[in-house]
Amino acid sequence: MFKFVPYTGGFVASHKSALKRIKQTRVRTERNRAHRSALRNQIRRLRAAIDAKDQPAAQSLLAPTLALIDGSIHKGIIHPNTAARYKSRLSVRFNALGRPA
Repeated sequence: MFKFVPYTGGFVASHKSALKRIKQTRVRTERNRAHRSALRNQIRRLRAAIDAKDQPAAQSLLAPTLALIDGSIHKGIIHPNTAARYKSRLSVRFNALGRPA
């Protein structure tokens, strides 16, 4: 039922449907990893702009970041509650830029 496949480092199922699912999982995992990485980098850039008190840069990064967070919900990369938390905290920090400390 199982055969050894050297490049995977172990045993995998030998019927076609299982091999296809393994391939699909690899592709999906790679795609999700890339999207999650892009999301984290975008959030990191926005946080850096806010920490540097650079209002124009933060303003230009806010909308794309929130859109990327929303897209991540749709693609199943992050949970909707996690996305809501990110958006809320980023918005609060961004809005604090405009107010005197």
